[in-house]
Amino acid sequence: MSYSRDVKNELCRQRLASASDNLAECYGILLYCNTFTANEARIITGNERLLDRITMLFHECFDVTFDELRAPESGKRSLIINSRAKLSAVFDAFGLSTEDTVSHHINLGVLDDDAGYIAFLRGAFLAGGSVTDPTKSYHLEIITPHRSVSRETVSLLQEQGFSPKSTSRNGNYIVYFKQSSAIEDFLTLIGASGSAMELMSAKIEKDMRNSINRRVNCDTANVMKAVDAAAAQVTAISQLNLDVLPEKLRDTARLRIENPELSLVELAALFDPPVTKSGLNHRLRKLVELAETQTMI
Repeated sequence: MSYSRDVKNELCRQRLASASDNLAECYGILLYCNTFTANEARIITGNERLLDRITMLFHECFDVTFDELRAPESGKRSLIINSRAKLSAVFDAFGLSTEDTVSHHINLGVLDDDAGYIAFLRGAFLAGGSVTDPTKSYHLEIITPHRSVSRETVSLLQEQGFSPKSTSRNGNYIVYFKQSSAIEDFLTLIGASGSAMELMSAKIEKDMRNSINRRVNCDTANVMKAVDAAAAQVTAISQLNLDVLPEKLRDTARLRIENPELSLVELAALFDPPVTKSGLNHRLRKLVELAETQTMI
């Protein structure tokens, strides 16, 4: 089961609210469903919980029932209203008319308070929304065939403190979020707090994994850098006549040749008395410089 389906199932488990909020949710469903015209309302989904919720909502709000069609190949079902009387009942509830409606706009009179706004957004997501698995990426979008509805939804979201993006695709209009925090807040707002927590947990786990990977990569890079430096030091020392070197440099050269795998800290601890890491680094640089001078000569 997909994360998007889980989110919708969580929303569908909510009890039906007040009559006005139920109407607002139906409004969101219709403006974001597959078809909502003066001739037909059609909602297509394979989610049984969503089908049950929509059926109950429309019975409560409009006292209408759907005709149903099932697509054998996909397993999806279509909830259809094409009766003129039923469509008139639906349109009348939103202050619309089947006679003169050409393009849809959001009638703010249907959304009479914040609860109504939230119910509308919940319905919009149930009918036209999707959200990616947060273990893979962060993307939530709501799609409608109505340009004005999409623009007005952006305004509604902005009033709720969001900063959504919008675009179009294949004749549809899309409002979307790509920030995990915005998706968490949106899901919490419309009633999917459990799914929002799941997203948050996935983000924390992903951030921790990325942090560990960065640290491992950094440690690996440091080890490789140290190995390359040690190899260069051994190569340089092999070109020198150790017997003519000062005692400190001679001891340093011999210990490095005998222990090419050791880090500076580990190598410094072998001296008696021990030397500091910076002191040892200074000696090794001096040996490399001597080798380079000798090569030039």
